[in-house]
Amino acid sequence: MAKKLYIIWVCLFLGLAFAKAQDVQYSQFYAAPLYLNPALTGASELTRVGVNYRNQWPGLDHSFNSYSAYIDHYIFDYNSGIGLIFNGNQESMANLSTNEIGLSYSYRLRLSENFFFRVGGQVSYMQRDAFFSDLVFGSMIDIVNGSVGGITDELNGVPLDSRHSFVDYAVGGMFYNDKFWFGASAHHLTEPNVSFVEDQTSVLPMKISLQGGYKINLTPGGRDYFTHDYQERSVSFAFNYKQQDPFSQLDIGAQVFLQPLVLGLWYRGLPTKNSLPNNEAFIGVVGIALENGLDIGYSYDVTTSKLGIRNSGGAHEISIRYTFLWGDPRSRNQRSRVIPCFRY
Repeated sequence: MAKKLYIIWVCLFLGLAFAKAQDVQYSQFYAAPLYLNPALTGASELTRVGVNYRNQWPGLDHSFNSYSAYIDHYIFDYNSGIGLIFNGNQESMANLSTNEIGLSYSYRLRLSENFFFRVGGQVSYMQRDAFFSDLVFGSMIDIVNGSVGGITDELNGVPLDSRHSFVDYAVGGMFYNDKFWFGASAHHLTEPNVSFVEDQTSVLPMKISLQGGYKINLTPGGRDYFTHDYQERSVSFAFNYKQQDPFSQLDIGAQVFLQPLVLGLWYRGLPTKNSLPNNEAFIGVVGIALENGLDIGYSYDVTTSKLGIRNSGGAHEISIRYTFLWGDPRSRNQRSRVIPCFRY
């Protein structure tokens, strides 16, 4: 038993200190636009404030919690979007946390009457913290009476309370019209070192993401009671492919928008014959999009990997955002094409 615990904790520590880190992923990635692609900064062509929260694998003793908050604004006079984003995640087993604050900018270029291109960039300050004193190694356990002693030499050379900071960069672009969009983004351009161990290197691999989709407008619904506009009815199909060495993954799905109700279904995975398992989850999404600019979404991941839904408890995710016009109301007449991306 002691040997088994020792192996488990050593593997965990090696994963924290030496292994290549991977990014947090959101099931409602279009509800976290600045996290998905810097080119989406200001894409609503209004002012937008949003928050995202994800609780992954709550069925385990130690779950993973992630959160994101952002604000962005579109400047009509300069065809530009500016934004501020804050990201954080915490793994409770080793009290490992990562926090990020970033500034993003995008520029919108008109290619033709109905076709546009956005390009954006982001610079972030990131900080990783870990508190290793709660780890239990096999050598700390007295196999006679089961008592746990102090840490011996497993963490030799590593401070119990460790912190590492660095600067990170991302870029992205997106083509779109009223019905179609296709974009790409690259995060961690310099592949920074994230190791807690001095004189050791653990790079954060560059993440490449491709996003795209198509929107089909259906027969409009009835008129809204307050605005007298016809309610939107549409079906959208989309994908998001991610590659971050040595992993790759594909999210593919569809959403139905029957204003104000949004229903969606996603599949996450990329079944292959490779040694790395890549069949993760089916995701159900339900949301509401109100005329006052408030959008609220909830999704649940049904785990399909070997971890299993009974062991993992799946994943819960909530998104809230508010979009509004800030400035001169006459600016409404200046609005042009808004990317027809998913709402969640």
